[in-house]
Amino acid sequence: MITSSDGAAGLTKSGASLFDAALAALQLCDPAEKVGAVARLRRAWLAGEVSLRESAPPISLPTPGRPARPPLVPPREVPRRGLGTPEGRAALVHAVAHIEFNAINLALDAVYRFRDLPRDYYDDWLRVADEEARHFSMLAARLTSLGRAYGDLPAHNGLWEMAVKTADDWLLRMALVPRVLEARGLDVTPGMIERLRRVGDVETVAALEVILREEVGHVAVGSRWYAQACAQRGLEPEATFRALIREYAPGQVMGMLHREARLAAGFSAAELDALEALADARRAADE
Repeated sequence: MITSSDGAAGLTKSGASLFDAALAALQLCDPAEKVGAVARLRRAWLAGEVSLRESAPPISLPTPGRPARPPLVPPREVPRRGLGTPEGRAALVHAVAHIEFNAINLALDAVYRFRDLPRDYYDDWLRVADEEARHFSMLAARLTSLGRAYGDLPAHNGLWEMAVKTADDWLLRMALVPRVLEARGLDVTPGMIERLRRVGDVETVAALEVILREEVGHVAVGSRWYAQACAQRGLEPEATFRALIREYAPGQVMGMLHREARLAAGFSAAELDALEALADARRAADE
Protein backbone atom coordinates (compact mmCIF):
# COMPACT_ATOMS: atom_id res chain seq x y z
CA MET A 1 0.00 0.00 0.00
CA ILE A 2 1.07 3.57 -0.66
CA THR A 3 1.24 5.60 2.53
CA SER A 4 2.28 8.91 0.96
CA SER A 5 0.70 10.99 -1.79
CA ASP A 6 4.04 11.41 -3.57
CA GLY A 7 3.48 8.34 -5.74
CA ALA A 8 -0.04 9.36 -6.71
CA ALA A 9 0.98 12.93 -7.45
CA GLY A 10 3.82 11.80 -9.69
CA LEU A 11 1.53 9.69 -11.82
CA THR A 12 -0.55 12.71 -12.86
CA LYS A 13 2.31 14.20 -14.88
CA SER A 14 1.55 14.81 -18.55
CA GLY A 15 1.02 11.60 -20.51
CA ALA A 16 0.56 9.35 -17.48
CA SER A 17 -1.93 6.51 -17.61
CA LEU A 18 -5.25 7.19 -15.92
CA PHE A 19 -5.30 3.59 -14.73
CA ASP A 20 -1.90 3.83 -13.03
CA ALA A 21 -2.84 7.12 -11.39
CA ALA A 22 -6.18 5.76 -10.17
CA LEU A 23 -4.46 2.72 -8.66
CA ALA A 24 -1.95 4.92 -6.86
CA ALA A 25 -4.75 7.02 -5.36
CA LEU A 26 -6.74 3.91 -4.51
CA GLN A 27 -3.83 2.44 -2.56
CA LEU A 28 -3.20 5.53 -0.43
CA CYS A 29 -3.94 4.78 3.22
CA ASP A 30 -4.15 8.25 4.76
CA PRO A 31 -7.62 9.76 4.19
CA ALA A 32 -6.39 13.32 3.73
CA GLU A 33 -3.74 12.14 1.28
CA LYS A 34 -6.37 10.20 -0.67
CA VAL A 35 -8.74 13.18 -0.80
CA GLY A 36 -5.96 15.38 -2.17
CA ALA A 37 -4.85 12.77 -4.70
CA VAL A 38 -8.40 12.39 -6.03
CA ALA A 39 -8.74 16.14 -6.55
CA ARG A 40 -5.39 16.30 -8.38
CA LEU A 41 -6.25 13.30 -10.53
CA ARG A 42 -9.56 14.74 -11.66
CA ARG A 43 -7.97 18.09 -12.47
CA ALA A 44 -5.26 16.34 -14.47
CA TRP A 45 -7.84 14.28 -16.36
CA LEU A 46 -9.94 17.33 -17.22
CA ALA A 47 -6.81 19.16 -18.37
CA GLY A 48 -5.85 16.27 -20.66
CA GLU A 49 -2.71 15.52 -18.66
CA VAL A 50 -3.51 11.83 -18.17
CA SER A 51 -4.65 9.48 -20.89
CA LEU A 52 -6.41 6.17 -21.43
CA ARG A 53 -3.07 4.65 -22.37
CA GLU A 54 -3.19 1.00 -21.35
CA SER A 55 -1.19 -0.05 -18.31
CA ALA A 56 -0.71 -3.41 -16.66
CA PRO A 57 -3.91 -5.45 -16.29
CA PRO A 58 -5.85 -4.67 -13.09
CA ILE A 59 -4.64 -6.46 -10.00
CA SER A 60 -6.78 -8.06 -7.31
CA LEU A 61 -7.38 -5.73 -4.38
CA PRO A 62 -8.92 -7.64 -1.47
CA THR A 63 -8.18 -4.54 0.64
CA PRO A 64 -7.92 -0.97 -0.67
CA GLY A 65 -5.76 1.70 0.87
CA ARG A 66 -7.24 2.55 4.28
CA PRO A 67 -5.91 3.69 7.64
CA ALA A 68 -5.24 1.21 10.43
CA ARG A 69 -8.30 2.60 12.19
CA PRO A 70 -11.26 2.25 12.33
CA PRO A 71 -11.28 -1.40 13.35
CA LEU A 72 -13.55 -3.43 11.08
CA VAL A 73 -16.24 -5.53 12.76
CA PRO A 74 -19.43 -7.32 11.63
CA PRO A 75 -22.27 -4.87 10.88
CA ARG A 76 -24.19 -5.88 14.01
CA GLU A 77 -21.25 -4.75 16.17
CA VAL A 78 -21.09 -1.20 14.82
CA PRO A 79 -22.21 1.09 17.69
CA ARG A 80 -25.69 2.59 17.43
CA ARG A 81 -26.73 5.21 19.92
CA GLY A 82 -29.62 7.62 20.31
CA LEU A 83 -29.21 10.99 18.62
CA GLY A 84 -30.10 12.97 21.75
CA THR A 85 -26.46 13.12 22.87
CA PRO A 86 -23.26 14.36 21.17
CA GLU A 87 -21.89 10.80 21.47
CA GLY A 88 -24.87 9.40 19.59
CA ARG A 89 -24.63 12.01 16.86
CA ALA A 90 -20.89 11.40 16.56
CA ALA A 91 -21.54 7.67 16.11
CA LEU A 92 -23.95 8.39 13.26
CA VAL A 93 -21.61 10.85 11.57
CA HIS A 94 -18.73 8.38 11.93
CA ALA A 95 -20.76 5.62 10.28
CA VAL A 96 -21.68 7.85 7.34
CA ALA A 97 -18.09 9.13 7.04
CA HIS A 98 -16.92 5.52 6.77
CA ILE A 99 -19.42 4.90 3.97
CA GLU A 100 -18.16 7.97 2.13
CA PHE A 101 -14.51 6.93 2.56
CA ASN A 102 -15.37 3.53 1.09
CA ALA A 103 -17.24 5.28 -1.71
CA ILE A 104 -14.04 7.12 -2.70
CA ASN A 105 -12.31 3.76 -3.08
CA LEU A 106 -15.26 2.27 -4.96
CA ALA A 107 -15.29 5.10 -7.49
CA LEU A 108 -11.52 4.92 -7.98
CA ASP A 109 -11.75 1.16 -8.43
CA ALA A 110 -14.49 1.62 -11.05
CA VAL A 111 -12.03 3.82 -12.96
CA TYR A 112 -9.04 1.55 -12.47
CA ARG A 113 -10.56 -1.89 -12.94
CA PHE A 114 -12.78 -1.63 -16.01
CA ARG A 115 -11.07 -0.89 -19.31
CA ASP A 116 -12.01 -0.15 -22.93
CA LEU A 117 -15.06 1.90 -21.99
CA PRO A 118 -16.10 5.32 -23.36
CA ARG A 119 -14.39 8.44 -22.05
CA ASP A 120 -17.71 9.50 -20.54
CA TYR A 121 -17.53 6.51 -18.22
CA TYR A 122 -14.23 7.73 -16.75
CA ASP A 123 -15.53 11.33 -16.64
CA ASP A 124 -18.47 10.13 -14.58
CA TRP A 125 -16.58 8.02 -12.07
CA LEU A 126 -13.81 10.56 -11.53
CA ARG A 127 -16.49 13.15 -10.76
CA VAL A 128 -18.11 10.71 -8.35
CA ALA A 129 -14.76 10.03 -6.65
CA ASP A 130 -14.14 13.77 -6.26
CA GLU A 131 -17.60 14.38 -4.79
CA GLU A 132 -17.31 11.41 -2.43
CA ALA A 133 -13.99 12.82 -1.24
CA ARG A 134 -15.67 16.15 -0.55
CA HIS A 135 -18.46 14.38 1.35
CA PHE A 136 -15.91 12.56 3.48
CA SER A 137 -14.09 15.82 4.24
CA MET A 138 -17.33 17.50 5.33
CA LEU A 139 -18.16 14.66 7.70
CA ALA A 140 -14.60 14.41 9.05
CA ALA A 141 -14.78 18.12 9.91
CA ARG A 142 -18.16 17.60 11.58
CA LEU A 143 -16.70 14.73 13.62
CA THR A 144 -13.93 17.02 14.83
CA SER A 145 -16.51 19.56 16.01
CA LEU A 146 -18.22 16.72 17.92
CA GLY A 147 -14.96 15.83 19.67
CA ARG A 148 -14.21 12.74 17.58
CA ALA A 149 -12.10 11.77 14.56
CA TYR A 150 -12.53 9.26 11.78
CA GLY A 151 -11.21 5.95 13.08
CA ASP A 152 -12.32 6.44 16.69
CA LEU A 153 -15.23 3.99 16.40
CA PRO A 154 -15.61 0.54 14.83
CA ALA A 155 -17.00 0.22 11.30
CA HIS A 156 -17.87 -2.56 8.87
CA ASN A 157 -16.55 -3.50 5.43
CA GLY A 158 -19.72 -4.42 3.54
CA LEU A 159 -19.27 -2.00 0.65
CA TRP A 160 -15.78 -3.18 -0.22
CA GLU A 161 -16.77 -6.82 0.15
CA MET A 162 -19.29 -6.27 -2.66
CA ALA A 163 -16.56 -4.57 -4.71
CA VAL A 164 -14.47 -7.74 -4.43
CA LYS A 165 -17.43 -9.91 -5.48
CA THR A 166 -18.01 -7.77 -8.59
CA ALA A 167 -14.39 -7.15 -9.55
CA ASP A 168 -14.49 -9.29 -12.70
CA ASP A 169 -17.59 -7.85 -14.38
CA TRP A 170 -18.51 -4.19 -14.84
CA LEU A 171 -22.18 -5.07 -15.36
CA LEU A 172 -22.30 -6.68 -11.91
CA ARG A 173 -20.46 -3.73 -10.39
CA MET A 174 -22.81 -1.15 -11.89
CA ALA A 175 -25.87 -3.15 -10.84
CA LEU A 176 -24.93 -4.12 -7.32
CA VAL A 177 -22.82 -1.29 -5.87
CA PRO A 178 -24.49 1.95 -6.98
CA ARG A 179 -27.98 0.55 -7.67
CA VAL A 180 -28.26 -1.65 -4.55
CA LEU A 181 -25.84 -0.65 -1.79
CA GLU A 182 -25.46 3.06 -2.51
CA ALA A 183 -29.13 3.43 -3.46
CA ARG A 184 -29.96 2.29 0.06
CA GLY A 185 -28.54 5.61 1.23
CA LEU A 186 -31.23 7.40 -0.77
CA ASP A 187 -33.85 5.55 1.28
CA VAL A 188 -32.43 6.04 4.78
CA THR A 189 -30.84 9.50 4.65
CA PRO A 190 -34.13 11.48 4.75
CA GLY A 191 -35.04 9.73 8.00
CA MET A 192 -31.64 10.55 9.49
CA ILE A 193 -32.07 14.18 8.46
CA GLU A 194 -35.49 14.38 10.10
CA ARG A 195 -34.26 12.82 13.36
CA LEU A 196 -31.26 15.14 13.48
CA ARG A 197 -33.45 18.13 12.76
CA ARG A 198 -35.66 17.21 15.72
CA VAL A 199 -32.66 17.34 18.07
CA GLY A 200 -31.42 20.62 16.60
CA ASP A 201 -28.26 19.36 14.87
CA VAL A 202 -28.40 21.81 11.98
CA GLU A 203 -24.72 21.34 11.06
CA THR A 204 -25.05 17.61 10.39
CA VAL A 205 -28.39 18.15 8.64
CA ALA A 206 -26.75 20.63 6.25
CA ALA A 207 -24.00 18.13 5.39
CA LEU A 208 -26.44 15.27 4.85
CA GLU A 209 -28.68 17.38 2.62
CA VAL A 210 -25.73 18.07 0.31
CA ILE A 211 -24.77 14.40 0.35
CA LEU A 212 -28.30 13.17 -0.41
CA ARG A 213 -28.68 15.56 -3.33
CA GLU A 214 -25.39 14.52 -4.90
CA GLU A 215 -25.81 10.80 -4.16
CA VAL A 216 -28.88 10.80 -6.39
CA GLY A 217 -26.51 11.72 -9.20
CA HIS A 218 -24.06 9.00 -8.21
CA VAL A 219 -26.72 6.30 -8.32
CA ALA A 220 -27.84 7.73 -11.66
CA VAL A 221 -24.31 7.20 -12.97
CA GLY A 222 -24.59 3.55 -11.97
CA SER A 223 -27.99 3.30 -13.67
CA ARG A 224 -26.65 4.84 -16.86
CA TRP A 225 -23.72 2.49 -17.20
CA TYR A 226 -25.68 -0.55 -16.04
CA ALA A 227 -28.14 0.10 -18.88
CA GLN A 228 -25.26 0.42 -21.34
CA ALA A 229 -23.68 -2.82 -20.12
CA CYS A 230 -27.01 -4.60 -20.60
CA ALA A 231 -27.43 -3.13 -24.09
CA GLN A 232 -23.92 -4.25 -24.99
CA ARG A 233 -24.83 -7.84 -24.05
CA GLY A 234 -28.38 -7.86 -25.38
CA LEU A 235 -29.94 -8.19 -21.90
CA GLU A 236 -33.22 -6.73 -20.72
CA PRO A 237 -32.13 -4.44 -17.85
CA GLU A 238 -35.01 -4.74 -15.41
CA ALA A 239 -35.40 -8.52 -15.52
CA THR A 240 -31.63 -8.88 -15.31
CA PHE A 241 -31.48 -6.57 -12.29
CA ARG A 242 -34.11 -8.60 -10.44
CA ALA A 243 -32.21 -11.79 -11.20
CA LEU A 244 -28.94 -10.28 -9.96
CA ILE A 245 -30.53 -9.18 -6.70
CA ARG A 246 -31.92 -12.68 -6.13
CA GLU A 247 -28.50 -14.21 -6.78
CA TYR A 248 -26.10 -11.75 -5.15
CA ALA A 249 -28.00 -9.49 -2.74
CA PRO A 250 -31.24 -11.13 -1.58
CA GLY A 251 -31.08 -9.47 1.84
CA GLN A 252 -30.08 -6.00 0.70
CA VAL A 253 -33.50 -4.67 -0.28
CA MET A 254 -35.40 -3.63 2.85
CA GLY A 255 -37.51 -0.93 4.39
CA MET A 256 -39.33 1.88 2.63
CA LEU A 257 -37.92 3.08 -0.68
CA HIS A 258 -37.46 6.78 -1.39
CA ARG A 259 -39.33 6.56 -4.69
CA GLU A 260 -38.78 10.18 -5.76
CA ALA A 261 -35.01 9.97 -5.29
CA ARG A 262 -34.77 6.55 -6.92
CA LEU A 263 -36.81 7.67 -9.93
CA ALA A 264 -34.42 10.62 -10.32
CA ALA A 265 -31.52 8.16 -10.06
CA GLY A 266 -32.66 6.09 -13.04
CA PHE A 267 -35.02 3.48 -11.60
CA SER A 268 -38.35 2.93 -13.32
CA ALA A 269 -41.68 2.80 -11.50
CA ALA A 270 -41.97 -0.89 -12.42
CA GLU A 271 -38.55 -1.59 -10.92
CA LEU A 272 -39.54 0.15 -7.70
CA ASP A 273 -42.78 -1.82 -7.52
CA ALA A 274 -40.78 -5.05 -7.83
CA LEU A 275 -38.26 -3.95 -5.20
CA GLU A 276 -41.03 -2.97 -2.79
CA ALA A 277 -42.66 -6.37 -3.28
CA LEU A 278 -39.30 -8.01 -2.53
CA ALA A 279 -38.89 -5.91 0.63
CA ASP A 280 -42.44 -6.76 1.73
CA ALA A 281 -41.79 -10.48 1.23
CA ARG A 282 -38.58 -10.23 3.25
CA ARG A 283 -40.37 -8.43 6.11
CA ALA A 284 -43.10 -11.08 6.11
CA ALA A 285 -40.52 -13.86 6.25
CA ASP A 286 -38.79 -12.19 9.20
CA GLU A 287 -41.99 -11.85 11.24
